[in-house]
Amino acid sequence: MTENTEEIYDVIIIGGGPAGATAAIYAARSNLKVGVLDKGLTTGALGTTSKIANYPGYDGEIVGAELLQIMRKQAVGFGAEFINDKAIGTDLSSNIRMVFGNLGVYSARSIIVATGSLGRSNLIKGETELLGRGVSYCAVCDAAFFKGRDVAVIGKSDEAVEEALYLARFARTLHFFAPTRQINAGEEELKELQETENVVMHTGSVVKEIFGQDKVEGVSYLDRENGNGDQSVAVEGVFVYLQGAKPITDFLQGQLQVRDEGCIKVDRENQTSIPGVYAVGDVTCTYVKQAIIAAGDGAIAAVAAEKWLRGKSKATADWG
Repeated sequence: MTENTEEIYDVIIIGGGPAGATAAIYAARSNLKVGVLDKGLTTGALGTTSKIANYPGYDGEIVGAELLQIMRKQAVGFGAEFINDKAIGTDLSSNIRMVFGNLGVYSARSIIVATGSLGRSNLIKGETELLGRGVSYCAVCDAAFFKGRDVAVIGKSDEAVEEALYLARFARTLHFFAPTRQINAGEEELKELQETENVVMHTGSVVKEIFGQDKVEGVSYLDRENGNGDQSVAVEGVFVYLQGAKPITDFLQGQLQVRDEGCIKVDRENQTSIPGVYAVGDVTCTYVKQAIIAAGDGAIAAVAAEKWLRGKSKATADWG
């Protein structure tokens, strides 16, 4: 645990998930003085993922926290410093930016925001307890684990429909639960889902509980559409796509431009509305929520930050 009130970093990275850890690797490897403010290994989405089987360069399955630990170890090997603290405020108005934490004040010439998005407050009963044991938030990540099995998808967004279409290619039966009759998705995609042979639609049905002992065994739901009251169905996997994942930006105190949904606005180099301040990963509302995408964002921002700090107009190639 580190407290710092005087030292000036070249780059402070707020958040130590795949985006922040990768940014730390690239920035530290460029011989920049890098500090990473992070609350802990298992506080983010990757850290709580039980199995990853599609990360390039790693053959086989790996626990998310283990993959993240490898990234952090690599960053530390290049000289990055991980600081166990939480950002509660910032001052981005001067050339030396300030990040205020619970344990100290951190100064840096450049900032990379990698705080991710906040989970929903109205979680389904059993969702947290069975996360990683049948509950998932990513079909692309975990669909292969449920090949030939019965699963459920919960949501009413275009993301939920697209993920369900992907998942239906693996599952034996897919139960799609939408809490309202209306599903906010493209007409063509929704029609395709409704006509997919192994998909059972449950519109106007609110999932009340995901149940099981050591793993998901089923869901119970209230069928409001047909007035059938409480029902249950046996499934081995539940994929949740309910709205509520809000980018964590409160500590920025309105200093950066955001979109209507709260995502930080960035350019092609992931630079925000303030030069030398960057944002990466889920805090920018990246549609494809994959560790490899977040890592790529982090690399782009770190290369751009190094270029900006040294007054370059062109980044240095990493090969040759």
